[in-house]
Amino acid sequence: MAETTPPKLNSECPSILLVDDDLELCELLREFFAQEGIRLETANDGRRGLGAALDFERDLILLDVMIPGLDGFEVLRMLRRRSQVPVIMLTARTAKADRLEGLGAGADDYVPKPFDPDELLARVRAVLRRSGGSSKPASTPLEAEGIRLIPTAREVVVGGEVVPTTTFEYEILEYLVRAAGRVVSRDELTAALYHRRSSPFDRAIDVHVSRLRKKLGPMGAAVRTVRGAGYMFRFDPESAEGGEPR
Repeated sequence: MAETTPPKLNSECPSILLVDDDLELCELLREFFAQEGIRLETANDGRRGLGAALDFERDLILLDVMIPGLDGFEVLRMLRRRSQVPVIMLTARTAKADRLEGLGAGADDYVPKPFDPDELLARVRAVLRRSGGSSKPASTPLEAEGIRLIPTAREVVVGGEVVPTTTFEYEILEYLVRAAGRVVSRDELTAALYHRRSSPFDRAIDVHVSRLRKKLGPMGAAVRTVRGAGYMFRFDPESAEGGEPR
């Protein structure tokens, strides 16, 4: 049976779903975002959050990890089977392994608790910009090394099949394709896509690139790691025969 797109909430302002069991935080963020012209709805456990995320088309999901029912990681994994809606993880669990698990499951960004509401707002706006919320994308498709990018639909096509990508996976690939043959540093990608500085322990870009390569299959070899420098889009037939591109 063909997958159907959930209905869009009847609102011209961005629609965000917050899944968190901290009722006081939910109310504070609802009021804060309302002042910024952003509609925030809430769900207080994992199962209700997953249902609310799938019942209506949202612009972004804010997802806490430590929630009753299904935890945030499980909600994200189940959500990614049906939707590529942007997701920002919120959690007091700041261990490196937890950050990598969230990003590896398909999160677009990761914000540790406690956080400054203004910083969270900046992260939200960055994600909304990259997902097409405020600027019109270029209309001309890009083609390189058997990979076709359709900016208007934000789709990646390989071998005639659409490859499902998250917002940041698509944006990383488009950025690298447009800079084909040039080394793009992690700092440049972080600044361009997240609109913030990277830190020495920030592996978000690396995780997104790793997931992107796997989704592209053999064509993922075109996204090459330049050790100590960053990434470059350049196809090497030998690296497509096996192993992680270098």
